[in-house]
Amino acid sequence: MAERILAEAATIAYTLCGNRYLNITSRCTLRCAFCPKFNGSWEVRQYELRLREEPSVEEIIAAAGDPSQYREVVFCGLGEPTRRLEVMLEIAERLRGAGARIRVNTDGLASLVHGRDVTPEFAGRVDAVSISMNAQDEPTYDRHCRPRHPDSFSAMLEFSERIQRYVPEVVMTAIDGLPGVDIAACRRLAEGIGATFRRRVLDVVG
Repeated sequence: MAERILAEAATIAYTLCGNRYLNITSRCTLRCAFCPKFNGSWEVRQYELRLREEPSVEEIIAAAGDPSQYREVVFCGLGEPTRRLEVMLEIAERLRGAGARIRVNTDGLASLVHGRDVTPEFAGRVDAVSISMNAQDEPTYDRHCRPRHPDSFSAMLEFSERIQRYVPEVVMTAIDGLPGVDIAACRRLAEGIGATFRRRVLDVVG
């Protein structure tokens, strides 16, 4: 029984590079061609991140542990955390109240998916947002990210601009190594809307 609980907790929460990562859903808005789960694997480093069912708020809080032991708590798994927006924000508020620095790794499509501007709801709950822009234009974005919703690229850019009003640190990222992705153009696009840009490397996690 204890081993089963520990195994489940390891799936819900995992540690990399001094950060505590929370894996709260396996659902995604995108179907990225480069994502491990669309290439036969749910593993990140030594962690198996496929959730058999979505954990409750209390299960996630318990799995997170003591936030003072980590540099930051990051909502990031092999699913899009804003698909469970209310759950994510409740956990963020509670952990931040306990002293955690909170970061959300997201595809930037929460407002599109939920049908409203959700960016004000991040205020006072989230310290940093990392947005996967992944490409410098819509055709390249659609090629690699394979969005389920039309106009996802423009929705991601709008979210990235609006969220800066409510979250102190906004970073947009793109992966160097994907065919057709122009990292310099991605940087210009991110900085043009006021965000910081970070280059990622294909198949390198953390």
